[in-house]
Amino acid sequence: MVPNTIRVAFGILGNAASMLLYAAPILTFRRVIRKGTVEEFSCVPYILALFNCLLYTWYGLPVVSSGWENITVSTINGLGMLLEITFISIYVWFAPREKKRFALQLVLPVLTLFGLTVFFSSFMVHTHRMRKVFVGSVGLVASISMYSSPMVAAKQVIMTKSVEFMPFYLSLFSFLSSALWMIYGLLGRDLFIASPNFIGVPMGILQLVLYCIYRRSDGAAGKLHGSDQENGLKAVVAMHPQEIAGVKPEVAEGQK
Repeated sequence: MVPNTIRVAFGILGNAASMLLYAAPILTFRRVIRKGTVEEFSCVPYILALFNCLLYTWYGLPVVSSGWENITVSTINGLGMLLEITFISIYVWFAPREKKRFALQLVLPVLTLFGLTVFFSSFMVHTHRMRKVFVGSVGLVASISMYSSPMVAAKQVIMTKSVEFMPFYLSLFSFLSSALWMIYGLLGRDLFIASPNFIGVPMGILQLVLYCIYRRSDGAAGKLHGSDQENGLKAVVAMHPQEIAGVKPEVAEGQK
């Protein structure tokens, strides 16, 4: 009873951290709406995050998991799914034609692959254990891709010596969310939840270290973006709210 209570507690804490992480792009899209352009922001992290949220929302439902053992996984990823759809819609609205086409070319395969995952896990696999293995395996690949995407942003920070496009709060919430869900997965002996966060934790630490190293090199642009972050954070906290999302040029570069 005690281990399960502790696991639920970490699930609730993970929900809170993930809520902040999923809401972090509000800062980015407030800027996009204000300027009327997506600048150098990429749609890739949001689409990867959407795919991850779709899969883990399905993974936590009783169709795949046994009963409601992973209800906290479904609730936070369901909310994340709605937020990512909103962010992608705003991106497509303000993006130039080439970037609109690129975004749609990524979204359609993601939705198709998710639909196939739901179909096969519902009608072709007949036990909860095998469904968890099947859906969890697909989700694991999606999570690794999502958690790896900030590496592009990290490379951009090193090259430009600027953290303008890698917000501090995003990196912080990414680290906290990954750490909490890793513990949650380990307590429940669920490697499909814990495993991707073994990557997310060091990625979050790396982003925080890079921010500390390069934050003083930003100049005026960094100070302006820092002001945006501060004001945006107040808005996020006021709403009680994962951009696994670094930003990057379109040719290169957000789960639970």
